[in-house]
Amino acid sequence: VLLSRVSPWKWFSCINKSASPAGYPFALVYRWFLFYQPATVLHLFHTLSGLALAVFNFGPQVYHSAVCVLVQFLMLRLMGRTVTTVLSSFVFQMVYLLAGYYYTATEEYDIKWTMPHCVLTLKLIGLSLDYYDGGKEARSQQKSAALTSVPSLLEVFGFSYFYGGFLVGPQFTLQSYKKLVARELTDTPGKPPNSALPAMRRFALGFLFLVIYAMFSPYFPDSYFLTDEFEAQPFWYRCVFMLLWAKFNLYKYVTCWLIAEGVCILSGLGYNGAVEGKHRWDACANMKVWLFETTPRFQGTIDSFNINTNEWAARNVFKRCRFLGNKAMSHILTLLFLTVWHGLHSGYVICFSMEFLIIMVEKQFVALVNDSPTLTKLANSSLYPLLYVVQQFIHWLFMAYSLVPFCLLTYDKWLRVHMSVYFLGHVFFLVAFLSVPYLRKALVPKKERGQAKQD
Repeated sequence: VLLSRVSPWKWFSCINKSASPAGYPFALVYRWFLFYQPATVLHLFHTLSGLALAVFNFGPQVYHSAVCVLVQFLMLRLMGRTVTTVLSSFVFQMVYLLAGYYYTATEEYDIKWTMPHCVLTLKLIGLSLDYYDGGKEARSQQKSAALTSVPSLLEVFGFSYFYGGFLVGPQFTLQSYKKLVARELTDTPGKPPNSALPAMRRFALGFLFLVIYAMFSPYFPDSYFLTDEFEAQPFWYRCVFMLLWAKFNLYKYVTCWLIAEGVCILSGLGYNGAVEGKHRWDACANMKVWLFETTPRFQGTIDSFNINTNEWAARNVFKRCRFLGNKAMSHILTLLFLTVWHGLHSGYVICFSMEFLIIMVEKQFVALVNDSPTLTKLANSSLYPLLYVVQQFIHWLFMAYSLVPFCLLTYDKWLRVHMSVYFLGHVFFLVAFLSVPYLRKALVPKKERGQAKQD
């Protein structure tokens, strides 16, 4: 899901008219009137309800998604379970998406047909990979999504336009969708799931984040970064403003994903089995809210935010680069794919390159703390609450630094902001990266250093 420069009230309007709340009536219709209907009826219902949402939001531009879904089906049907099918699917879907970005591009992010289409692109590329995996010995995570036979046209359309995930996600596989249609995703076999209460909890939590966003984000507009007044503020003020701007602006995405998750839970798609007799409804979770709010680590934020897209990238890009024999290169290629998938603006390149640098440095410092008796003792001392506050400040400050180019998109805008804070993020993490070897020599005993080299 792309970060945007949309006003709070425009975003509120977008949520109201599109993504998530509209899915709840469809989910109720499915539960009350269609749950026991044959698969053909359910595929038609999911297709028509999703198309209705698409037409309501984007009018005749809905043909873009319909063309891509139809072409994807024809590739599976006519080209078979081959590498050529996978490559053709990848090229066609990505080129179509990038062409859409190019012809609709502005200097700001607008809500247009390319917003749901980027979600659909991943879904259709994943479909071709899952079909390919069905004909070979796939790894465990890929095997669970593998398709043993080519899906029908109606099945592909129902999967693509399912009202719980068409506009803002989450990502899910055709296998999960087929289980929903077969009435397997329920805590009461043969009956609609008892999921109304879990669904309403996610809706209520999403609405709470929407209220917080609507109340506070107007005080931290994107446009203020580009004013002479911002540049005239003290350095500390610019940093704190940037931090708070990032924190509150991310809540609009938290809102959309939580409310959309509620739709999936209500329909049953969010059912994730039972553990020790307790039923779980997190199969479509795109947010781990508690982790997102409390983690002091950058990796923790990544693990808690836009979860299904991250899992899609890990399963379909990162793990398929295993043949390279280099995790760092696999990570780079995955981030490169996500950069291109997000769009053609330079801001995406800066954001994801910063992510790679930050995560690499963070891993090195975590290893340093674990290997150093002095730092381990300090981390477990009574000073930990103070260290936690400092770590949270650093965490969100540089999260914000990385998000600035993501949101402002064009180099003339994000460059001005980064210059105003003296490229603090780049300087901090480059210095940290270069200092790690010297810190290890000073703080890690020789025995542990030798073991670390072997690992």
